[in-house]
Amino acid sequence: MSTLPHVDPVPGDAQSCDALEQVIVPRARDLGGFEVRRALPAQGRQMIGPFIFFDQMGPAEFLIGKGIDVRPHPHIGLATVTYLFQGEMWHRDSLGTSMVIKPGEVNLMTAGRGIVHSERETAEAQARQREMFGIQAWMALPKDAEEMAPAFTHHGLADLPRIEGEGKRVRLVLGEAFGRRSPVEFPHPALYAEAVLAPGAVLPLDPYYDERAVYIASGEIDIAGQRFEQGRLLVFRPGDRISILALSQARLMVLGGDPMDGPRHIWWNFVSSSRDRIEAAKADWKQKRFDTVPGDEAEFIPLP
Repeated sequence: MSTLPHVDPVPGDAQSCDALEQVIVPRARDLGGFEVRRALPAQGRQMIGPFIFFDQMGPAEFLIGKGIDVRPHPHIGLATVTYLFQGEMWHRDSLGTSMVIKPGEVNLMTAGRGIVHSERETAEAQARQREMFGIQAWMALPKDAEEMAPAFTHHGLADLPRIEGEGKRVRLVLGEAFGRRSPVEFPHPALYAEAVLAPGAVLPLDPYYDERAVYIASGEIDIAGQRFEQGRLLVFRPGDRISILALSQARLMVLGGDPMDGPRHIWWNFVSSSRDRIEAAKADWKQKRFDTVPGDEAEFIPLP
């Protein structure tokens, strides 16, 4: 791991840390009353560790009969990790999975050589007024795992390590940090965690991996005298120990990992180290050679 000769930062001391490498302001899209903010990929930054897409979903309030309704569509060469703060989402895929995810739980879908899935809401959920707020991230698979068999795992609220104290509540989604290790398996060293901070709480972030970032889902924080508001992805240089001071009630997502083994090509829902592999996936979807989603075969999203 590379290091930089900086002392540990002191919250409120603007001269004590120059570890911030980039501030990314996500691009916002309104999907009919449901806002999605995409922080990755961004100009000058394709990935942070294996994280190659990073979307904030909501916050949004859905009226009765309205909500998320994403028809079946394919993926290759990546894994999706869905984590909700509010609401619920119904995942179905071509492996036969049918799973409703709720706040604090984790869905990890590994596409590998190819998977099809849909994201909708149950009839019970649509029958009531409700809120939705969460993060969906895509992680690129390492080259030796891009063609692995597709898989899906769900981890409930009690499965994920939780660290509490001094105004902090951290739930470790993926990887090893804060003296704990998540049971969620991924074939590349990576870190993913939710941190909820009370006003005045300080979250130390050690240099667990060379590539690290913090996404501010809500609230306002201070890093070495600089204030940052919600809807910002802060990318750190390798080697520094960071201290994050909450200026208000704040919810953060910590993400990172070892650098990926080379850049990736991205087209629609496909990620690969090979352009030819993406072309083959496009042809497979167009010719209906992907498997279908049991119970959700009537609709699909056509190739753009």
